[in-house]
Amino acid sequence: MRASRLLSILTTLQARGQITAPELAEACEVSVRTIYRDIDALAAAGIPVYADRGAEGGYRLLDGYRVRLNGLSQPEAEALFMTGLPGPAAALGLDAAMMAAQTKLMAALPANLRSNAGRMQERFHLDAPSWFGEAEQPKHLRAIAGALLRESLIEIRYQSWRAEKRRRVAPLGLVLKGGSWYLAGQVDGSVRTYRVARVLDCNVLDERFVRPADFDLAAYWQAATLRLEAEMHPNSATVRLSPFGVKLLNALSQPYVRTRTRIEETADAAGWRIAVVPIGKTVWHAAAELLRLGAEAEVLAPAELRDKMVELTQAMAARYQKTLARHPDRKNVRKSHPTKHS
Repeated sequence: MRASRLLSILTTLQARGQITAPELAEACEVSVRTIYRDIDALAAAGIPVYADRGAEGGYRLLDGYRVRLNGLSQPEAEALFMTGLPGPAAALGLDAAMMAAQTKLMAALPANLRSNAGRMQERFHLDAPSWFGEAEQPKHLRAIAGALLRESLIEIRYQSWRAEKRRRVAPLGLVLKGGSWYLAGQVDGSVRTYRVARVLDCNVLDERFVRPADFDLAAYWQAATLRLEAEMHPNSATVRLSPFGVKLLNALSQPYVRTRTRIEETADAAGWRIAVVPIGKTVWHAAAELLRLGAEAEVLAPAELRDKMVELTQAMAARYQKTLARHPDRKNVRKSHPTKHS
């Protein structure tokens, strides 16, 4: 256990350049006192670890010292090759670089780890889009990725839901979610999210920007996702669900809705249960979502949503009745193939 931690400290020092004892303690999940003992052990073993004093100080390795990749465990080596999944790398124009890096990594690994690490890509594949969806191929993704790495400002023409806009953006990060790429970009001091496929034009400027030192892409994306989902489902509806309706709601709802739906434990004599379900901003949007449940759900509240369900279902029934009036032979088809609810 300690040997693994010592190697982790060593590689962290090499990657970070300089790091404090409290930061190492947090990364290794041990006390600061343990880190002090580990640093002493590394120094006693001949590793050139130095301490810089002062407020901006920390531990660092002697300039030019490098750690060879001969301390990887088998799971660690396999995990490194999982990062080489080709789709996202190719989208960013990094597929050739990824292949070259993996070749070098393979050559650096001990012989007993090479076979298992090399088999990872043969046995695992990442398919980012959701079912029945396709991965987007944004025209300006590579240009934006290049500007992001160089910390160059970009000027984009963007098609939002409401209108076409022009923005001067400092690109801070790219996120791949469900087959779609999203840009986290700073505009006028605030960070906003842009779907890269909706970028109509992109001009990379010669002007550089200073990346905010406290910006955490993963934390920003998690907060932005939750905020968006909450904004899209700000209201709730009280719905009566059949046993099959409960299954349909679970199968068809978005994860945000599914995890926040509250269903009563007790059921009535027919097995129906009451649920409180998050719904969209408008009555029409909420009705469209709940119509997917068909006759397996009954809206109880709010009243305006119940009225909208009545309006839409009556209009649908009238339309289909007209079809049956024009084609009376279809009534026989309906009678000869009854559903389980008829």
